[in-house]
Amino acid sequence: MAYTLQPGQKIIDFKLPSTEGKEYSLSDFAKYKYMVLFFTCNHCPYVIGSDELTRETANKYSGRGVGFVGINSNSENTYPEDSFSNMIERMKKHKFPWVYLYDKTQELAEAYGALRTPHFYVFNEERILVYTGRGVDNPRDTSKMTINNLDNVLEELTAGKPISVPLTNPIGCNIKWDGKGAHWMPPDACDLI
Repeated sequence: MAYTLQPGQKIIDFKLPSTEGKEYSLSDFAKYKYMVLFFTCNHCPYVIGSDELTRETANKYSGRGVGFVGINSNSENTYPEDSFSNMIERMKKHKFPWVYLYDKTQELAEAYGALRTPHFYVFNEERILVYTGRGVDNPRDTSKMTINNLDNVLEELTAGKPISVPLTNPIGCNIKWDGKGAHWMPPDACDLI
């Protein structure tokens, strides 16, 4: 059974390179009252299908003290499209409003128990996890979305309200593990694309 960080647990620190050419750790985001960490990648159709909605959400809440950090932990040995050089190109092309970090060793994904791309983790001002799971209920085609979990959580969090739904199943492609971690989840539809 896979472990994933649960609501009520503390954020896990990191030190990872970004597509901008500098390293980031948790202390670099101290200016944000709240944080959204999400495991993402370059190739997954669920990521690509929901990136613009994630952009809208990041822009909507940037003025309310919410910082967004994307992390790519996928093995480039499995998907060459997910290489660091392709991450840099993707950010140049799309100019997403988040820092994009590379977890080459996959240690951070393992520590968080990241399951899929995308997989969101939302932290409060004490850097305690208040939500983990999907961003929306149809990330591959957001025109068919009926629930925007991430927006709902951030609306409640920034308004000082309790989080009504702190846990959902992430929807997307499995993290592409390199080596021993590669078999801890069954194949999914993305593996067949």
